[in-house]
Amino acid sequence: MEGKRVAIIGLDCWDPVLVEKWRDDLPHIKSLQENGVYGKLRSTDPPITIPAWSSMMSGKSPGTLGFYGFRNRSDYSYDKLSFATSHMVREKRLWDILSDAGKKVIILGVPQTYPPKAVNGILVGDFLAPDTKSDYTYPKALKEEIERVVGDYMLDVDDFRTENKERLLRDIYRMTKQHFDLARHFVTTREWDFFMMVDMGPDRIHHGFWKFFDPAHPKYVAGNPLETSIRDYYTFVDGEVGKLIEVLPADCAVIVVSDHGAQPMIGGVAINEWLIEKGYLTLLSRPETPTKIGSVKIDWQNTRAWGEGGYYSRLFFNVKGREPEGTIDPADYEAFRDRMIEEITAMTDERGAIIGNVCLRPEDLYREARGIPPDLFIYFGNLAWRSVGTVGLGSYITYENDTGPDDANHSFFGYVSVTGTRKNGVREGLSIFDVAPTVLTIMGMPTFKDMEGKIIE
Repeated sequence: MEGKRVAIIGLDCWDPVLVEKWRDDLPHIKSLQENGVYGKLRSTDPPITIPAWSSMMSGKSPGTLGFYGFRNRSDYSYDKLSFATSHMVREKRLWDILSDAGKKVIILGVPQTYPPKAVNGILVGDFLAPDTKSDYTYPKALKEEIERVVGDYMLDVDDFRTENKERLLRDIYRMTKQHFDLARHFVTTREWDFFMMVDMGPDRIHHGFWKFFDPAHPKYVAGNPLETSIRDYYTFVDGEVGKLIEVLPADCAVIVVSDHGAQPMIGGVAINEWLIEKGYLTLLSRPETPTKIGSVKIDWQNTRAWGEGGYYSRLFFNVKGREPEGTIDPADYEAFRDRMIEEITAMTDERGAIIGNVCLRPEDLYREARGIPPDLFIYFGNLAWRSVGTVGLGSYITYENDTGPDDANHSFFGYVSVTGTRKNGVREGLSIFDVAPTVLTIMGMPTFKDMEGKIIE
């Protein structure tokens, strides 16, 4: 097992429940399962693209990495947020470790690789790059080769929250095919020890088409013309995986992995509307139309908490001596947090039914919490509901997403299959932190004591 090359095929949001459901329609995924180990992979808290892929590749939690989503507080002011690009990643990820050891790497589209940093090999940045006119590759000249091979390179699907489903479906297929075409080109034209790609297609199709296939979705209509769209796409991806495996070296260990899964989105909780209703957030003037919280004027001297929207909610407290116009005495902090947990857990929908929210303290999730974590993480409906940051809705319960049409939220379990180990089938208790030490072990490299996962034997 030692000293093998490793190829990671990353499929953002590739869902283990759907893989099991359609297993017989996915012959290449099924073959990998039968020739190695596989199972559900518990994602990070929070289970979202950023920070999950960087946690997977470093073996470090979001707390150690110091970022908790796409946008993070830069300081304790009220409005300074920073995007979590590669500049924010200070821990070494697998390609850094392997490059330092003289191993040749090929990295394609892995989240948080833009702007690109030098590696011992080549790197194509991720969807956070603004466009292909930017320097999104290492080395810079690699852009010209990409254009020759696949034409106009798609970093991501534009505007995937859209009602134009025909265009969206066409773009998702085009992007995924292009990424796999480029992957085959790279692995057959270069020397390498470690290859990794991530395609965002599964995530985009789940968010765009989940209501069309899943009877558990509140907006599902039986017999609709898009009912098989996700299943058809899964079979397409399986075929692309198969074509890539065909050109990989016979002795190469193959890992197919995702950062999280998906589930139907029931609705949204407008966290700031709820805070206003409860008297914890005060605006200087109420907007008459839905407005982002960052665009309204807040009376900070009479505000104790505010929240951010997204797949989960980050709740921040206005603490004296920490925030510029803090109102919560540090001595009262824990009592206030306990009160918020109690009230948020008791939150009901418009019919009076308990939503089932889960509140988590950062210190309970991580060994350490670098950067500026929220005071509370909130999973509305345990992630069955999205967090909506908008104000001006008139209610904290909504069934429309503030960032555009979206059918799915994330779930806690991604997918993993690993060949190059023993053929011992399905495994339980696998964690996203297990991937990095497993790759190093397969490649005959030492692992690191501060990696939080275990080796998948």
